[in-house]
Amino acid sequence: MKSFLSDAELKLLQDYSWESTIQNFMNHMQVYNAGIKEIKTKLEILDEEFQTRHDYNPIHHIESRLKSPKSILGKIRAKGLTMSYESIFENITDIAGVRVICNYIDDIYHIADLLTGQDDVKLVRVRDYIKNPKPSGYRSLHLIVKIPIFLAESTQMIAVEIQIRTIAMDFWASLEHKLKYKTGQNISDDVRNRLKRCADSISALDQEMQAIHNITLQQN
Repeated sequence: MKSFLSDAELKLLQDYSWESTIQNFMNHMQVYNAGIKEIKTKLEILDEEFQTRHDYNPIHHIESRLKSPKSILGKIRAKGLTMSYESIFENITDIAGVRVICNYIDDIYHIADLLTGQDDVKLVRVRDYIKNPKPSGYRSLHLIVKIPIFLAESTQMIAVEIQIRTIAMDFWASLEHKLKYKTGQNISDDVRNRLKRCADSISALDQEMQAIHNITLQQN
């Protein structure tokens, strides 16, 4: 059986007296990995169908990740949850993550509508940081969905976090994240203000590119 945990991560779980639930945890991670595959497949099919129908791909590329055991444990402590398999399953909805990078702003909402409109996709939560950006300037559309994963003896509804953003939004978010990581979150007010201005400039660029794209569509 493939393990999604390194030796160091297994040691971390053991340090928290999880010896009796480590195998369950590993199985849990495998199910979440299956959730990522399901969502990515759905998105790829939607993108391919759009290409066939309209000669255009709304998705630039797709990324994915599984939250590390260290991050999961940190989140459990921050939320004051019990250290158990059930606590993870019920309360942490971003273990499986998929990031969808689109070409234009309208593509973001189109892909979100197509995905959440499928019968086996249950929309749990929407956070629109495009229409309502974070104070830092961060923009992205966040969805939490649940999809069925069919196992040998059961079916589990697995939560997957989906972040959908443009290339420009992703460029800003990636660099801002690296700056925070490098400085340990200790970014000066001057740098924060400059980052916010950059985010606003990128947003204006996105809107202008969308407008140009709309004009080209009308001309075809």
